[in-house]
Amino acid sequence: MSYLIKDLPMDEKPREKAKKYGISSLSNAELLAILLRCGTKKRSVTDVCQDILNSVGGLEGLRDIRISKLRELYGVGEVKAVTILAAIELGKRVNNPEMDARLQIHESQEVYTLYRAKFLGEKQEKFLVLFLNTKNQILEEKIMFTGTVNQSLVHPRDIFREAVLVNAVKILCIHNHPSGNTTPSIADECMTKKVKEAGEMIGIPLIDHIIIGSQDYYSFLEHKKGGF
Repeated sequence: MSYLIKDLPMDEKPREKAKKYGISSLSNAELLAILLRCGTKKRSVTDVCQDILNSVGGLEGLRDIRISKLRELYGVGEVKAVTILAAIELGKRVNNPEMDARLQIHESQEVYTLYRAKFLGEKQEKFLVLFLNTKNQILEEKIMFTGTVNQSLVHPRDIFREAVLVNAVKILCIHNHPSGNTTPSIADECMTKKVKEAGEMIGIPLIDHIIIGSQDYYSFLEHKKGGF
């Protein structure tokens, strides 16, 4: 028999507390408890939820957590894991409606418009990868590497390991030039070609690599460089 929310003392029931004092009065564990509803034979649902938060390092640890990691936690099965991920994704979309409205990538200019603010004021090169489905919708975006102003170390194996984990069928790479000049270096061209060739071999193609500067961008696809 598992502990249900209804079995908790009245003053410990998250729903009752929310109705009486407002949803913002709930702790992080209590909010999770409303989603999960039941605990285990030995732990109440609120205790299980606090254990989850402790295991991942708090709310920040839930931001990019995977279903496989959640399922490893005591008291969390597949249904609960999916419920947690759905709530996290909904929160992301509520807080970033522009991104939600433009989840589908159509052209390089659109990528630049959408992501230039992300790199504004950066002093180091950062290499971000968009992991896409068959409709060019973003399944996940992740900064894979951070280098120096002159160098960014990119390993295709790490990119495609991530792509496989999120079931991506295409990728699009973005990185910034802190100098503001979007002209690709020889290293940029070699790296792009290396990632593109690896993608073709694995069956997860690189559809573009975009360099973002202070005022404009450079698309390897548009310029037919880097193996395009």
